Amino acid sequence: MTIPLIDTHCHLDFDDYGAERGAVIDRGRAQEIKWFVTIGSGRGADSAPAAVALANEHADVVATVGVHPHDASVASEDVLREMERLSSDPRVVAIGEVGLDYHYDHSPRDVQQAAFRAFVRLAKRANKPLVIHTRSAPEDTLAILRDEGARDVGGVIHCFTEDESFARQALDLGFDISFSGIVTFKNSESLRSVAKVVPRDRLLIETDAPYLAPVPMRGKRNEPSYLAHTAKHLAATLSMTDEALRRQTTNNAIARFGLRRFGAEPV
Repeated sequence: MTIPLIDTHCHLDFDDYGAERGAVIDRGRAQEIKWFVTIGSGRGADSAPAAVALANEHADVVATVGVHPHDASVASEDVLREMERLSSDPRVVAIGEVGLDYHYDHSPRDVQQAAFRAFVRLAKRANKPLVIHTRSAPEDTLAILRDEGARDVGGVIHCFTEDESFARQALDLGFDISFSGIVTFKNSESLRSVAKVVPRDRLLIETDAPYLAPVPMRGKRNEPSYLAHTAKHLAATLSMTDEALRRQTTNNAIARFGLRRFGAEPV
């Protein structure tokens, strides 16, 4: 029997799926995706309630809640209170994705930083791990995680694209490292080098669907059923068998997101 996978980061609420959403989830199941972590962040304040609703509709879907750094300007006190309320839902396993994005600067940097700090504090109150988005902001991301005591809850650096130094510092702060389809791209040799230094018990994989479809699906709308391609490529990079990589990342995800309380068993 094929060892199942867990897609630790997908945006199932996005309009990209529309009427196909149910079929997308079914295709994932057909490709041995055992659990889907749908990220309640990325459409202003709208993704969080949508993600929680999806998690309550499907026994194999769990959710996170947060406000993406692109949308940090909407993180008013009222929105933060609503995120805190949603974070108490039993199907919510993490706070995120939250963090900093200085590549696009869709929200002012000081606003991003304030929202990020607020969500780290929320994660600590909720006692749930963080899912971190960081792009072109390595120093400030690490500084805020340290300043706010994020080590108390740990979490995941999602869609990792930073260097080895960042990875080691994030690991020291209690964060796992998650690789997306980017690790399969031809020009991602430096990223594959970083993957080789990540301890096996701190390694996760994700799709970030609908974005970043892996080779050989690159250019298509991504979906959880494509996760097997990332798993196979990363296994080869790490000189692991596909089965060993699947077992390791699945067990890591179960541990990080506390999935045993939903009936998930290590493989």
